[in-house]
Amino acid sequence: MPSETTIRVEPVPNIPPVDPFNVPGQRTVSAGATQLSDRSSRLLGVVAQLDETTQTEQPATSEDIACIKAEVRSGDAYDLIADLPANSVDLLITSPPYWGLRSYGLDHNEDILKEWLAEDAERVQTDVPPYEWYRKHGGVLGLEPLPEWYIAHLVEILQRGASAIKPQGSMWINIGDTFFARWSSIRHDGRQGLGDNPRSRRRTPMGDYRQEKQLLLIPARFAIAMQDKRWILRNDLIWHKPNVPPRPEKDRLRLTHEHFFHFVKRPKEGRAKYYYDFDEVEDGAQDVVYYDVDEAEPGANDVIKTLARAGSDGHSATFPIDLIKPRILTSCPPGGNVLDPFCGTGRSLTVAVSTGRKAIGFELHKPFHDAATKNIAGMPEQLSIDEVGGK
Repeated sequence: MPSETTIRVEPVPNIPPVDPFNVPGQRTVSAGATQLSDRSSRLLGVVAQLDETTQTEQPATSEDIACIKAEVRSGDAYDLIADLPANSVDLLITSPPYWGLRSYGLDHNEDILKEWLAEDAERVQTDVPPYEWYRKHGGVLGLEPLPEWYIAHLVEILQRGASAIKPQGSMWINIGDTFFARWSSIRHDGRQGLGDNPRSRRRTPMGDYRQEKQLLLIPARFAIAMQDKRWILRNDLIWHKPNVPPRPEKDRLRLTHEHFFHFVKRPKEGRAKYYYDFDEVEDGAQDVVYYDVDEAEPGANDVIKTLARAGSDGHSATFPIDLIKPRILTSCPPGGNVLDPFCGTGRSLTVAVSTGRKAIGFELHKPFHDAATKNIAGMPEQLSIDEVGGK
């Protein structure tokens, strides 16, 4: 079996447009490799600290971390993902900004719909501008005036990276839903409608399915839009969060789940073939998996029950390790390349490198970019923070 790829931590502020994963002189790992070196086993032990009551593995050392390659680039995923070399990514895993929930401190042009319609009298509000026009006029992903715009822009950005994903590669996208309100509350940060974080009010156009109190089914609409772009949807994994805070509404159930879609490339002919290590899925082959609860049942399932965690480094959205670690282990070969185009504070990157993969992340918000770079450099300490921390 080929030896494990040597990787290292090296935050680079200005990256030339070359293969970010290809380090001269390094040896590659075959796609079928399932064993890791002693060094990678110790890195996996760092993650295991979060899941086991007693620590049996040797924690990663500074020497181990010095051999990790992870990189965080500052900028818009729309630009950065298009610069990746063809067939350079084994796994794209991410949780993009959800629609209409929070701004993450970014400035957004609330008059952008008026400006779009004013340019052409024949336009209607559901005509979607290209993302480049939207961004140029002060738009922020996730704050589009209509969910139709948001879905189209997210698909457009991911499509720009399609050529970078290997034919046998995968894409895992975590996305949550939103209830429609004509006057919506946008948190600058923090969970929607909760906490003391500053918020803004904005008016959202009604029409068609956009009606008061309507659950918009944004994840389903996004998944169908991806299928229309020739992506094959292999799983709709449900992330069940049993500890979500209570809500004031008395006429509906609490929304306690999010979707995690697994896409693979549609071949020109025949059935899709892609890397997938079934030995690394959760125990069994059923359709429910439970974490952190007494009623645990075995099963390699499409419902994952894991507690929502508090954020860190100013990022409120969470990416629990026990949610994403199996996705990385099953869908990216050892030594392979993981990309998170909306990496936040770098949770997916640290988990990826701890399992012997290489990782690259993009982040538009500079405080999150700086936090992600710091978290990668301090990986053993960051991964051993109580529970998980930020995305």
